[in-house]
Amino acid sequence: MKILVVEDDASIAEAVAALLTKQQHYLVDIAADGQDGWELATAFSYDLIVLDVMLPKQDGISLCRQLRREGYQMPILLLTARDTGTDKVIGLDAGADDYVVKPFDFSELTARIRALLRRGNSTLPPVLEWENLRLDPSSCEVTYSNQALHITPKEYALLELFLRNNQRVFSRSAIIDHLWTLEDPPQEDTIKSHIKSLRQKLKAAGAAADSIETVYGLGYRLKSLSQEETSQAEAAELELNWAQQQTMLAVAKAREDFKAGISDRLAVLEQTIKALNNGTLDTQLRQKAEQEAHKLAGALGSFGFAEGSQLAQEIEHMLQDTTCLDQTQSLRLCELVMQLQQKP
Repeated sequence: MKILVVEDDASIAEAVAALLTKQQHYLVDIAADGQDGWELATAFSYDLIVLDVMLPKQDGISLCRQLRREGYQMPILLLTARDTGTDKVIGLDAGADDYVVKPFDFSELTARIRALLRRGNSTLPPVLEWENLRLDPSSCEVTYSNQALHITPKEYALLELFLRNNQRVFSRSAIIDHLWTLEDPPQEDTIKSHIKSLRQKLKAAGAAADSIETVYGLGYRLKSLSQEETSQAEAAELELNWAQQQTMLAVAKAREDFKAGISDRLAVLEQTIKALNNGTLDTQLRQKAEQEAHKLAGALGSFGFAEGSQLAQEIEHMLQDTTCLDQTQSLRLCELVMQLQQKP
């Protein structure tokens, strides 16, 4: 599965991409603004788009509406820090399939993505089976005759591609297009190595040596497995699922990276306070600070810093007021920024 994440907050985008890559073995491309999102969405085939509402160059609602107007049918999941009924209605009316409000729980987000992918192609069963071969996308477990196969993420992606398209022959270039991101396309010989390794693991589990068949001059496809193969003992269950471990590690790393860069993200708010105290705060800087507070509220909450998220939300609401701040409001705004500097 290939997913496009359109999100200008790098910390959120990278965390979501890491989770989808490590937990679900999805391929993920990232766009930092609406214009890049449009160019990627129209140039490549994606199974789902995760789309932030507040974006530079083109907002998420407009991009969603434009994609639907041009006939693109992939599921679209909107992300926003605004939890109002009006925003939800506008987003859904624009063609979005679901709507998640920041701050969000990463596990819930991935669950919603899995649900949309299932809904997006209702003909696909939740568990993929090909005779004795079984792949469960929800847990990322692969078994042959009830024996667990320990395969790499790229081997998993290959197997899922063949199982979801079991009548199709894939050329090496088609496999690269489906299973690699734009930044790291491999040489075609790399595909041969992955196929060879996957065949060996399937054979070791009892499958036929040519269970992944080479169609000379065309590519590869899944071959019907022999009915004469004998079953083997079911592998013992792992105490902690590998995917769950990877999810925990990815969230922890993203959280630490976010903490390390929080001071840089407060620069606009500090600049705003300085301008406010000097009486030089203009509309452009005020709007820029409002947008940064908006993004901080979502990121802080998603990474588990609830108190910091509440502070950022209050800052955003104060900056949204277009009237001039009186002395009491100015002091409160300064106090909020100072408190946020001490968080998380």
